[in-house]
Amino acid sequence: MILASCTGNGWTDSERRLIMDGDGLMRVLTVDDPADSLILREPSAMMSVEDLKAPEYEALARRMVITVTDPSQDGVGIAGPQVGVLRRVVAVQRLDKEGEPFEVYPNIRIVAFRGEPVSGPEGCLSVPGRRGKVLRWRDIDIEYTSPKTLQDTLETVQGFTAVIFQHESDHLDGVLYTDKLDLE
Repeated sequence: MILASCTGNGWTDSERRLIMDGDGLMRVLTVDDPADSLILREPSAMMSVEDLKAPEYEALARRMVITVTDPSQDGVGIAGPQVGVLRRVVAVQRLDKEGEPFEVYPNIRIVAFRGEPVSGPEGCLSVPGRRGKVLRWRDIDIEYTSPKTLQDTLETVQGFTAVIFQHESDHLDGVLYTDKLDLE
């Protein structure tokens, strides 16, 4: 299980071990493992400024990007629960920015949806070998804690990148894309 007693900053002993024991690829939890499925269905906790200043956050952010960009995964986004850390953090490929960089967003929340949702194909690293169509908005506002300024930041995101943010944010609430399949 992920939760354990806290020591030092706000990271639990088990989170600290999971994040700090190694410096590369993290194991991606999948629905094929019953124990993983339980973790994937749990809601994630916000992080304090103290948590974001800790070396655990920096290591987690770096390792999440390493994991999602590894050729064995080759994803466009990953959320904390997918690597066993029940914290509100996602790494998303910004297809809407030059160079399409991966960026990490702690304490992410979607605060506005605009327009009509559009059905589109999705897959998930935690649901291997399957795909389906999901209704998603193409124009959203996200709010997150900037890792640089430690201030709440509001940003408008559009297009497929908005879809990625919605998919990854769902993970933080214990929701999988398969829960939202467009059956029409």
